Amino acid sequence: MIVIVYGVTGCGKSTIGELLANKMGIPFLDADDFHPKSNKTKMNAGIPLEDEDRIPWLQNVARKLEDAAKEKGAVLACSALNERYRNILKVTSNIKWVLLDGNKSLVERRLGERVGHFMNPALLASQMEALEVPDYGLKVAIDGSPELIVQDIIKNFKNMESKSNFGVIGMGVMGKSLALNLADNGVNLSIYNRFVPGKEEGIAAKVLEENPGYNNIQPFEEISAFVASLSSPKSILLMIPAGKAVDLQIQELLPLLDAGDIIIDGGNSFYKDTIQRSALLKEKGILFVGTGVSGGEEGARRGPSIMPGGDKEGFSKIEGYLKMIAAKDFQGNPCVTYVGPEGAGHFVKMVHNSIEYGEMQAIAEVYFLMRNYLKLDPIKIASIFEKWMDSDLSSYLLEITVDILRKYEDGEPLIDKILDQAAQKGTGGWSLNTALEYGVPYGVLGEAVMARNLSARKGLRMISSGLYDLERFTGIEDVDNFLDKLQKAYQATRIINHEVGFSLMLEVSEKNHWALNFSEIARIWTSGCIIRSKLMEELVDIFKESNHILLNYEAITALKSYQGDLSYVVGQALQNGFAVPVLSNAINYLLGVTTANSPANLIQAQRDYFGAHTYRRNDKDADQAFHTNWKE
Repeated sequence: MIVIVYGVTGCGKSTIGELLANKMGIPFLDADDFHPKSNKTKMNAGIPLEDEDRIPWLQNVARKLEDAAKEKGAVLACSALNERYRNILKVTSNIKWVLLDGNKSLVERRLGERVGHFMNPALLASQMEALEVPDYGLKVAIDGSPELIVQDIIKNFKNMESKSNFGVIGMGVMGKSLALNLADNGVNLSIYNRFVPGKEEGIAAKVLEENPGYNNIQPFEEISAFVASLSSPKSILLMIPAGKAVDLQIQELLPLLDAGDIIIDGGNSFYKDTIQRSALLKEKGILFVGTGVSGGEEGARRGPSIMPGGDKEGFSKIEGYLKMIAAKDFQGNPCVTYVGPEGAGHFVKMVHNSIEYGEMQAIAEVYFLMRNYLKLDPIKIASIFEKWMDSDLSSYLLEITVDILRKYEDGEPLIDKILDQAAQKGTGGWSLNTALEYGVPYGVLGEAVMARNLSARKGLRMISSGLYDLERFTGIEDVDNFLDKLQKAYQATRIINHEVGFSLMLEVSEKNHWALNFSEIARIWTSGCIIRSKLMEELVDIFKESNHILLNYEAITALKSYQGDLSYVVGQALQNGFAVPVLSNAINYLLGVTTANSPANLIQAQRDYFGAHTYRRNDKDADQAFHTNWKE
């Protein structure tokens, strides 16, 4: 446990903090001890510290707290006057905040009695003006003796211990996994799942039955008892299906919540729904954080990538929880960042999933060509993919594909026994509709979504296969040469898939003034999430220079080199009877986006001919519209 005793100079932080630490049997830290000489000189002279003085000092104090949190904990005495500074010190969720509160005259009298301290009493006025009183933690009057104040603090701590710090609603795969992740990190947790007779009974309790040994989890199936079990301000994570279920759950919670409480929607909600919910909850004084979570069951349990957006105050209050459960990037930093305003978190997660759609379909098409055109068995294909993993093609999705292809059942590849009908939950379609709404070319995703739609029509495909009996030509003399070209074709497709995904984010970000940070988004996607890859790690740096992947020198060099290979593979596939919609669209996009003069001039002429829609000319003012009587 970390306890932070804070307040203005002269309120007794060091005295109370040290006495409290002795009573609790944990170390005492005084933030003043970590001030550099330059800070002490300023304060002694009555000069208030600036951010360039305070922030490095607080960051150093935070590092000391991190070390203490790994051991017995500690009590820290620190001014921590405003929320921005307190956020730096939120190194763990298990922090108890104690504000020492006293009127100006009392503090002035105490300062007059203090001897030998570097803090000039003249700074009291500026500190009292700077103090921001939060709506969390304890607020303790300092007009009693230090012993009585400490007794009061410890009494309040005991009352708080009976309450949970955090609540999770929805004990499906993701909700349960995130709950256990939080509990593993020492969070006192309440979990809730609805009660439906004969269908959903005792679901929350079963989580503890299946995972014994968690004494920091309280299960509930009655919503009012669940909410009452939480300390204020209440933080509640919703892990329930997107759509109407989220609205119904929010309506059920509202009468039980107070202004300043926080609702976090961690499901795959449509971002426009999140914007509407944010507006509704803002009217009620409830802080709403729409949060994308990626990583599947394993990621949620061990460390997902987290994309929170919405109310920034709400995010600041739950930031510590999110950071402790998130995956860590290659530098050890949590894969979580504040994405942007209302809806931005869920929008970014939606695009994440659309990139995932494209990646999965590309791998499936490559596998299909290897299996049916080259006639390679799953074990051989797995070995090839494994070699690709040692290159720039390394990714989580390719890694799991290797495991899938090596799974055998009764001496046969399990992949051959799986019905070829791919399901989807909505994020792909939402992304495609958003691309259409904003006029963003998004063919790779469109083809990936349509491929799933076509796969679902198994009956039609079986009948058509028999009726048409189209020839599929298999086998090729130089298998190694084709595999080399296939590898490069796949790499080119991946680059283009990421380009169109981030292009959609760029367009929506600019139109909505979200100021999305693509380098930071790429960073939190380097670990924990489904689309983590070597390429994503490279994008972290690429996006520091440009918001377009295709304008990066390395990308230009790679795509110029791979263009011929991608064209060849697509040509061979189509000529020999194999559909490769995503690979095909990738080469079409590359050829189209690099064509300075497109055939769209003819389309404009046609539109003007039959509908008098007008056109613009390349030899006249760009804003001037023209119409021609084409029959004359």
